[in-house]
Amino acid sequence: MQIGMNLPVMVPGLTRDLIIEWSRRIDGGPFSSLAAGERITFPNPEIIVTLATAAAVTERVRIVPTVVVLPMHPAGLVAKQIATLDVVSNGRVTLGVGVGARAEDYRAMEIPFEQPKLRRLEAQVGELRRAWSGAPLFPGDQPIEPLPVQPGGPPILAGSLALPSIRRAARWADGLCGFSFGPSCDEIQQSFDAARAAWRNAGRTEPPRLVTSCWFALGSEARTQMDGYIERYLNFLGPGVAEQIAPTCSVVSAARLRETVADIASLGCDELILVPTTLDPNELDRVARHL
Repeated sequence: MQIGMNLPVMVPGLTRDLIIEWSRRIDGGPFSSLAAGERITFPNPEIIVTLATAAAVTERVRIVPTVVVLPMHPAGLVAKQIATLDVVSNGRVTLGVGVGARAEDYRAMEIPFEQPKLRRLEAQVGELRRAWSGAPLFPGDQPIEPLPVQPGGPPILAGSLALPSIRRAARWADGLCGFSFGPSCDEIQQSFDAARAAWRNAGRTEPPRLVTSCWFALGSEARTQMDGYIERYLNFLGPGVAEQIAPTCSVVSAARLRETVADIASLGCDELILVPTTLDPNELDRVARHL
């Protein structure tokens, strides 16, 4: 199983120098990918600009948006952005897409939250692949360029958590890029089993790429660090919810990190992406010592 690493984009205060330092140290470490997620109404940097910065200062790791909330954006713009990111990274992009869960982000983008988002997502993925093939999105138009370095475009993973959306993803995705708070091996196993079955039932000849992720914190103040991060990140769910979830987030020691990696690897996971809860780039060294 590969180990990827998120940039600490959801920790307030991320600067240019920290983005570059984290990116270079991830590229120089034992990590397979460098990832970042998307929010709009939150103090995080914009996902594509941030990952383009990372792509420009790295040479090896995959560059993974996990995830672009695709129904909030025009498909043509995302096709151009991701193709450009693939050019900047020299063909290292894997794209995660999902529908998101935050109505305020949709409002900020002036897109209705109450819409058939899964249907729109699926249609948009088709538009991405069409654009990346060099075909125009509409008859008589010019194609969207540049074309990606990867022929046909980057692999696309479904940021799906619910079982019905995982099953639906077998129609259009190359795999999953999920998330588990705990993480919970039972939850991850259920999603992986659902994906494997859905791919078989859809007649797919290649099995799905199975990626999941979880938060972690190491160091002397790991528990406090984790709890503060969760309270800040999940406050949109309402009073008391973050406090209920925080105790289930267990990767707050080196021993638990090692157990988590071994447990998730045993599920047949292709890649575990670790999501840091601090801006301190020395967290990367603390992780590397225990992989």
